[in-house]
Amino acid sequence: MAKTISCIYKDTIQLRSFIEEHELYKDPNLLVQVFSGTLNKEVIMELQVFLSKKLPYATVIGCTTDGEILEGSIVEEKIVLSFTIFEKTKIRSFLLHYDSFAGSFEMGKEISSRVSAFDAKTVILFPTSFDIDVQKMLEGIRDGYPELVVSGGIAGDNGHYNGAFVFTGKEITNNGVAAVALQSEHLKFHTYSNHKWQEIGKSFTVTKARGTTIYSIDNKKPLHILKHYLGESFINELPKSGVEFPFLLDKNGEKVSVFIVKVLKNGAIAVNRSVKEGEKLTFAYINVESIIENSLKNMRSLSKKPVETIFVYNCMARKRLFRHFSEEEMRMLNEIAPITGFFSYGEILYNGKNDPHVVGHSLTYLALSENANQIPEKPLTFKYDIPVNMKNIVSLTHLMQASQKDIRNLNENLKVSEQYYRSLFDNNTDFVYSTDLQGNITSVNPAFMKTFGFSENEIIGKSALKFISPDDIPRVRMHFFRALRGREQYYNIEIRNKSGEVSLFQIKNIPITVNGETAGIYGIGRNITQQKINEEKITQLAYFDHDTGLPNRMRFTEKLEELLLRAKKKKRKFAVLFIDIDRFKIINDSLGHYAGDIILKELAERIQEALPSGSLLGRFSGDKFSLVLTKQVSVEEVMKTGTQILQNISKPIFMNNQEFFLTASIGVSWYPGDGLDEHTLLKNADIAMNRSKNNGGNRITFFSNEMNDEALIRLEMESYLRKALKKNEFFLYYQPLINLHSGEIYGSEALIRWEHPKLGLVSPGDFIPLAEETGLIEEIGNWVLRKACKQNKQWHDMGLGKLSISVNVSAHQFQQTNFLSEVKRAIEESGLSPEYLILELTESAMLENIDYSISVMKSLQELGVKVSIDDFGTGYSSLSYLRNLPINTLKIDRSFVDKLDIDTIDIAIVRAIITMSQGLAVEVVAEGVETKEQIELLRELNCHYAQGYFIHKPLSTKEFENVLKKTATTLYK
Repeated sequence: MAKTISCIYKDTIQLRSFIEEHELYKDPNLLVQVFSGTLNKEVIMELQVFLSKKLPYATVIGCTTDGEILEGSIVEEKIVLSFTIFEKTKIRSFLLHYDSFAGSFEMGKEISSRVSAFDAKTVILFPTSFDIDVQKMLEGIRDGYPELVVSGGIAGDNGHYNGAFVFTGKEITNNGVAAVALQSEHLKFHTYSNHKWQEIGKSFTVTKARGTTIYSIDNKKPLHILKHYLGESFINELPKSGVEFPFLLDKNGEKVSVFIVKVLKNGAIAVNRSVKEGEKLTFAYINVESIIENSLKNMRSLSKKPVETIFVYNCMARKRLFRHFSEEEMRMLNEIAPITGFFSYGEILYNGKNDPHVVGHSLTYLALSENANQIPEKPLTFKYDIPVNMKNIVSLTHLMQASQKDIRNLNENLKVSEQYYRSLFDNNTDFVYSTDLQGNITSVNPAFMKTFGFSENEIIGKSALKFISPDDIPRVRMHFFRALRGREQYYNIEIRNKSGEVSLFQIKNIPITVNGETAGIYGIGRNITQQKINEEKITQLAYFDHDTGLPNRMRFTEKLEELLLRAKKKKRKFAVLFIDIDRFKIINDSLGHYAGDIILKELAERIQEALPSGSLLGRFSGDKFSLVLTKQVSVEEVMKTGTQILQNISKPIFMNNQEFFLTASIGVSWYPGDGLDEHTLLKNADIAMNRSKNNGGNRITFFSNEMNDEALIRLEMESYLRKALKKNEFFLYYQPLINLHSGEIYGSEALIRWEHPKLGLVSPGDFIPLAEETGLIEEIGNWVLRKACKQNKQWHDMGLGKLSISVNVSAHQFQQTNFLSEVKRAIEESGLSPEYLILELTESAMLENIDYSISVMKSLQELGVKVSIDDFGTGYSSLSYLRNLPINTLKIDRSFVDKLDIDTIDIAIVRAIITMSQGLAVEVVAEGVETKEQIELLRELNCHYAQGYFIHKPLSTKEFENVLKKTATTLYK
């Protein structure tokens, strides 16, 4: 149950007694709301200190006010403390300083972020109002947490409008927002807002505005509008008078209030919410009768619901204009449940459904209960008799309502009679103007003024030629006289608007005919700047790379074709270069493609810095650039330029507080020696670039015919490889694995072989990289996995022992989303128990997308499959990741075993790996064992397992079975 008690703060002695009397220090979920009618910051801070000491676990939030609410009564210039005790609700408060954010919308986003992290469903806000655009703040909350219910009020300062304070238990500010979030699955709440406005008079159009400042209304200074309709006294009483006669703003078909805060020196006005140009405003006054009727109706409904406490945020203008009803309203609400709250400078309500609003002249509340099953007592009766001194306001409201209706009917009739003539002129989205026979402007439509930024006073009566460039006057004058002679005219012209911005317009001139005589011309204009930009953008998209602005493949090839034609005529040679950034995939995988695009843009600039005149640089795709050098194209000069490019690329790159080093591979082809057309030259430069990359990168390679032959062979092999699986050209060999301590063969490593009818036995070193590059490795890897599992299960069934089978998994295969299902499929189809399957992964395969890799490895182990790191020591080999990897074995790379019997450094490395593995409870396999001395030394170092040619070379299925049958278990002891 939520329970609220309140008191007026007099001094700390009185407050201590109140706290002890009600034993508030015992309640862990205590919300303290402080509503201060005093603006003395020191008094507030002393109260903060006292509450933090006396109620250290309480959540405190408060603000200065323009009146306080105590147990259904209105008090003023007092400090009221409200204590709400929750049984099941968690509370969290925080304070945000406006200066810490780029704007009010961002502040709202931060509020939503904090509240959603707390998993709260409702938040109460006390903002200050002078710098903060509270409406924008609410829109930021909705953008980040649309379901959140928001309530509260803007802090006041007793009508001085100099500045208010908001605070929590520890912080205080005069420019920010204090917030408290309530979180409980048991907490039920009802919200309500009562604001009814009566529109008065005509509507106005905002013609210039920025943020919360309106500079012109109907092309006039707002000060003139206010003086004309509301008089000098209204302006002198601002901002107090602003709450009595606000504007109503038509926002997406809904009327919301806009309060005038002050008049600026230049005649503009500051308001309490953002306003945009083109929006419609009308003056408004409160509809007292509707407010009373709605309030009573709502209280009758609320009294039938389980409500335990009510937080009320009332407008200070209601207290000022009809205090008697406000007092009765508070008293009646208090009969439903204890109420607390204050009179504010703007009331906040957002129920998570409609658009959020800062309302005015309103009462809003948040009614709470933790016991939704509590049945209310007999419903209360609420009634209010309007006193005599308020009835004249009600009559005035009726009078304004009737007058407004009459004005609307009159305006409708006027609109209908004028509409036929003015619709084409005023409502045309194109700008329209008229001139007399001398070319002086006689009328303009709103689109004209909006387009060029001039007011009617600045345009009417002026010569149309004044607004165009002097260079265009003869051409425009010619079209003007042709139009006067009755011929329509069309032309394009650039015109500068008032702010100096130049746009391109398409103009149509037609004659104005009155009684058969030409009286002037109409001009109709359309801004075609964007159309022109779009045409240029289409060209840009079609021919230029979006990220670097360089010519793309299509444009570069066209330009290369043009260069070829000129070179053939003048018998000149030139060089074509292909530039590929080495291992750029690591950048995209570690930083993301967005950062990768930024780095590529910087690399393009670095390449351009190294280029001589007469160069053409393009971006073909991804991390590949193409280049043509047409001047000084000797081998030495091309080499010099290429070397400078490599040096520029190899300079450090800083991104996300990290330093990266990149290199590039460059291939060069020559015209005419290496090709007579653009496609051949590009192909040969690409072949030479691939040679640079295959040789380690960071180098320049000139094309030769031998490279072309190699490329053709590689292309042929790729074609054969794509058919190898279907033609059953793959088979497996098995290299025995032994237990170094027992000498027994405990399993084997499955190794793929390829016997091609034309190429013969193809080395895995030749076709595995090609399979990875072409993406065939996934299909081949899955075949190896299924084949190895089936064969190992056959050996089990033959009684040859419970052998393990090790299968290599490529990085590409491992990162596929269906990899785990392929492992399950292989196990299920073969019938092999998962504990006898070992999957060998390289370090690079594991570290690519590390979080995903760890989750897959854990799933494999949960399945029963063992995971091994292959070629350990050749990759990153860092304990920082190794200790987090779910693995069973490490496989020491053969490069450390080769010289194990003669190189003390390798012995130390192997010993360190074994010692580290023991600490991680991981077993170790040594591969590439070639001598008996290596076997003995590994056994002394407590290595668990080994494989290599000294033990056995890879064997066919039959050979492996024969070895199992013949080999004694103690052979390698």
